[in-house]
Amino acid sequence: QLVESGGGSVEAGGSLRLSCAAPGHSPLSTCMAWFRQAPGEEREGVAAIMIVGATTYYADSVKGRFTISQDNAKNMVYLQMNGLTPDDAAMYYCAAKARSCSQWNGYNYWGQGTQVTVS
Repeated sequence: QLVESGGGSVEAGGSLRLSCAAPGHSPLSTCMAWFRQAPGEEREGVAAIMIVGATTYYADSVKGRFTISQDNAKNMVYLQMNGLTPDDAAMYYCAAKARSCSQWNGYNYWGQGTQVTVS
């Protein structure tokens, strides 16, 4: 079970911090990630983090603006989003898998999503 929160509506240039609670994943799965899907678009990987070693992966479109982080003690994963643009507006999903983050596929667990709107 993954539960996202922290979405909302912001102006362009603003920031949001998304949270993913993973109460059923203790310890956290090998790889935790954030995906997003805008209306009419395919779901895309945004950021991922290896729980052991904290190696991170980012989509080119968010590098330098988004930061993924983890708190193993709280079974939480976060996505700090800065410099938001209308292109970032989408439903954001937390995902988990017991494999490496090096590929954007193979995720077994998904949350319900949290909406991000940028005007």
